[in-house]
Amino acid sequence: MKSLITQFIHYLTVERGLANNTLESYERDLASYCEYIHRQGFDSLNDTSRMQIMSYLLDLQERGRATATLSRNLASIRAFYQFLLREKFIDHDPSVNLESPKIEKRLPQVLSVHEVELLLNGPKLDVPAGKRDKAMLELLYATGIRVTELVSLEVTDINLSMGFVKCMGKGSKERIIPLGRLAVENVRSYIERGRPYLIKRAGENALFLNHHGRRLSRQGFWKIIKKYALVARIDKEITPHTLRHSFATHLLENGADLRSVQEMLGHADISTTQIYTHVTRSRLKEVYAKAHPRA
Repeated sequence: MKSLITQFIHYLTVERGLANNTLESYERDLASYCEYIHRQGFDSLNDTSRMQIMSYLLDLQERGRATATLSRNLASIRAFYQFLLREKFIDHDPSVNLESPKIEKRLPQVLSVHEVELLLNGPKLDVPAGKRDKAMLELLYATGIRVTELVSLEVTDINLSMGFVKCMGKGSKERIIPLGRLAVENVRSYIERGRPYLIKRAGENALFLNHHGRRLSRQGFWKIIKKYALVARIDKEITPHTLRHSFATHLLENGADLRSVQEMLGHADISTTQIYTHVTRSRLKEVYAKAHPRA
């Protein structure tokens, strides 16, 4: 079974060009599923039926896994069986007609413009790390890029004279996103007067560096944004994705069209972007309830 998973991951890498995080999720989900059915006494995936898949999903549910996790696992299992059938490793697909659990769409946590300003004004600009943090936060809010995309940026991906950033999104899809004036100013300040003090070796191309002079990690950025949320005393659960959500919501609130926001966020399907229209509607209702005398 491990060999089949390896071949499937190779197929996803070569044929579909999926991002590393997505590949890791597939591999983790399928390793867990194969381990489960092996414990149930099945040595071949060709012997499994829909009953084993349903039993596995029920086991995940009983262990407290979220509906979104169950849905993702089923998607991984379904794609795996389709691959095995197509490559003639099995003679039937037990995942056919299995419905995914319905996921309740939760509205993303969004900061107000004032809260964003408090967060972005947290870094101290008299030290290199402060210049770096300020540049990252400004860049994240100016573009709405994902944190993985942020920490993957190379120095050559930024064009300050033209005012844009080039980033590689999911599925190795490249997109160009404009930068606002403040983002340009702060990224330039970091590159010229912050990054030279953090770099430890010649030829390092990563844009954002940690105190060891190496590329900053996702976990490193998580700690940074949590720190500035505390400094700003923002009483909301802030994640690295919060500025991305706020970017999209504030654009739509100020008249940006949905297609443009979709392109900047790098969403393959506009239905993913449409959740932000629900956020703006809910905020309009709040304003109405507070402002209208007969609300």
